[in-house]
Amino acid sequence: MGTEGSTVLSPLWRGLPPIAPSAVPHSASCALPPRFEAVRTARSFTRTTLQGWGLAGLFDDVALVVSELVTNSLRYALPTEPISGISGGEFDPPVRLHLMRWTSRLVCAVRDPSEESPTAGEADASAECGRGLFLVESFSDTWGWHPLAGALHGKVVWALFRLPHEQHA
Repeated sequence: MGTEGSTVLSPLWRGLPPIAPSAVPHSASCALPPRFEAVRTARSFTRTTLQGWGLAGLFDDVALVVSELVTNSLRYALPTEPISGISGGEFDPPVRLHLMRWTSRLVCAVRDPSEESPTAGEADASAECGRGLFLVESFSDTWGWHPLAGALHGKVVWALFRLPHEQHA
């Protein structure tokens, strides 16, 4: 059961700790290149991380959500023109996947450079896209997004999975 995806949700509003990987007992992060092959990289990273945490049984649902979040970032959040870097050179804006595990929950968060809110599509039966956030809502326990603060620009879109009781450690 997901959240209202069109609303900005502060991670603290739903009882989530701040999405700061360094403050999480078990966290892993992966920078992703601005190419669609990054979805495969994100899935592989997710598989390895979940196996290391003893959560391999959650891989199918978590990987589907990670794939949708990363795909949305690559498709909608990256500018069409390269951005000039501090030194005047060109660089590709970062997309980063964070996986964070607490005792009773797992959060998948994707950071991207866009400040636009994620928007659920209205897909008809024959459409090949437009269902990503519906899938995120269907397979996670809740999801939301929040803008980055301070000098960072962009947003984080996150999905929360409650861990089965036998996997609380």
